[in-house]
Amino acid sequence: MSNKRELSLEQREELLKTLKARFEKNMHRHEGLEWAEVQAKLDTNPEKLWSLNEMEKTSGEPDVVGHDKKKDEYIFYDCSTESPKGRRSICYDREALESRKKHKPENSAMDMAADMGIELLTEEQYRALQELENFDKKTSSWVQTPSDMRKLGGALFCDYRFGHVFTYHNGAESYYGARGFRGSLRI
Repeated sequence: MSNKRELSLEQREELLKTLKARFEKNMHRHEGLEWAEVQAKLDTNPEKLWSLNEMEKTSGEPDVVGHDKKKDEYIFYDCSTESPKGRRSICYDREALESRKKHKPENSAMDMAADMGIELLTEEQYRALQELENFDKKTSSWVQTPSDMRKLGGALFCDYRFGHVFTYHNGAESYYGARGFRGSLRI
């Protein structure tokens, strides 16, 4: 079996069908953008398509949320209503995972994101996502944490409650069944 990050033709077609349907159903997330242009980018980036499939497999429901005209890149974020189910009950990073003596989670947000070829949202990106619609009304999502805070053992997460986006801190080694992470991918 190949270790290449490529999809079979059948997987590719199924993913493109899913992404196109989501794109057309949620035009408020990407006003002024055309699916044909997005698909043209996807067609020339098989590894990025593989990463989108990983986002989809873990219930992230990736969708286009913008276009960087300077770099000519389409920006995808996880747009599942709640933090992706396949990425919950994980601590923040490898260091946090290794620091746990008992009841270690299976993985960390930073390791999973790297394995998937995506990045955790920053707090700024998380807030921008919430401008499109409200997410994480019952769950929360780890976000990228500044290195000075991380060196002190902390990590940041966000959620949406009471009509507002909240940013909190926790020990990076903590994990909860209702906390996962949202990712971003540029193509």
